[in-house]
Amino acid sequence: MAEGGDYHLPFITFEGPEGAGKSTQLARLVARLAALDVPHTVTKEPGGTSAGDRIRAAVLDPELHIEPLAEFLLYSASRAQLVREVLRPALARGEAVICDRYADSTLAYQGYGRGLPMDFLQTVTAEATGGLTPNLTVLLDLDPALGLERVVVRGQKDRLEQADLGFHGRLRQGFLTLAAGQPERWLVLDATRPADELEETIWGRVEGLLAQ
Repeated sequence: MAEGGDYHLPFITFEGPEGAGKSTQLARLVARLAALDVPHTVTKEPGGTSAGDRIRAAVLDPELHIEPLAEFLLYSASRAQLVREVLRPALARGEAVICDRYADSTLAYQGYGRGLPMDFLQTVTAEATGGLTPNLTVLLDLDPALGLERVVVRGQKDRLEQADLGFHGRLRQGFLTLAAGQPERWLVLDATRPADELEETIWGRVEGLLAQ
């Protein structure tokens, strides 16, 4: 169960480098939950609230220069609002929660990617989340060069997508390191596998959580 309360349905997050296909697999999971009439809330980071959406517009704006510390604090502010306004209330209502990115993205992007001190990031993140931890984190792993090629096809890059390949390589390794440290929570998948195969594998894990 998610930390911080006696919840009956899982809290599931999707993580991965740019272009890994998180949105596709998240949508497929949501469709399966809806087909089974499983009550659920779908949200994203940064954003998911009125305040968070305004923060999202700033941190992803390709025309803005934002220092790494300021970037981290903006993400943390959005997360604190999301946890208290959306995530905890939904879980308390007995709904499954599916979130596109969560606190692990901060550790990968601002920690491994930007080089901010991990202890500091973890301390602030613990305060922002109030200890709320996912039951399952799906990591769609992908070579960053391939991921950035996929991003180009989508159109204009956001501020993070514009970072150099070295940055994206570090954050990919960060995700893999985080997953290796908590294998019971993470499901690491090769994002180059066919979408249908990925969907079935993810559903297998989620179905197990629902059965509990």
